[in-house]
Amino acid sequence: MSVKVLLPLALLLILLGVAQLGSAQSPKTSELLQKLRTDLEELKTEHSPKVAFAASLGGNGLQKTTSGSKDLIYRDVLTNIGQAYNPETGVFTAPVRGVYYVRFTANAPTEYPMSAVMYRNNARIELIAHEQPSGPGSDTASNGAALLLEKGDTLKMVLWHETQIWDNSNHHSTFSGFLLFPL
Repeated sequence: MSVKVLLPLALLLILLGVAQLGSAQSPKTSELLQKLRTDLEELKTEHSPKVAFAASLGGNGLQKTTSGSKDLIYRDVLTNIGQAYNPETGVFTAPVRGVYYVRFTANAPTEYPMSAVMYRNNARIELIAHEQPSGPGSDTASNGAALLLEKGDTLKMVLWHETQIWDNSNHHSTFSGFLLFPL
């Protein structure tokens, strides 16, 4: 912790100790105590990491697999505050331990199965959207959840074997998330 954080914290603790001992607080002491509380809250907010990303497959058109799964790379970045999403690999890496809200949408023509699968740390399936063929037209699916992620945990989207997903410049198929609060 920096001196900028420790000094107001120390003063706040001293003033709280005086108040606990039953000393009468003068208006000036109460005012100072309130200011220190406000300053401490602002310092906490200043030092909380800011993480938010949103990206789409963009103008990539139809992506389809017939042999094996395929990592989806959402290259059309709409937001990447904190730079935790890598548009070259399609991987989001949690910069701090915390609760994150993550979400994705998928769109595809309906003559072939559609999928979008979120993996944690390249192994564990977290969320899935999957639709079987349903006739003429297109299908859209979405999924999302609040996830507790450890610092360094990764999330990526995968297209399963023998499925498809589609996007264009209107951002039909997206991957996004943000830090709700650090732990």
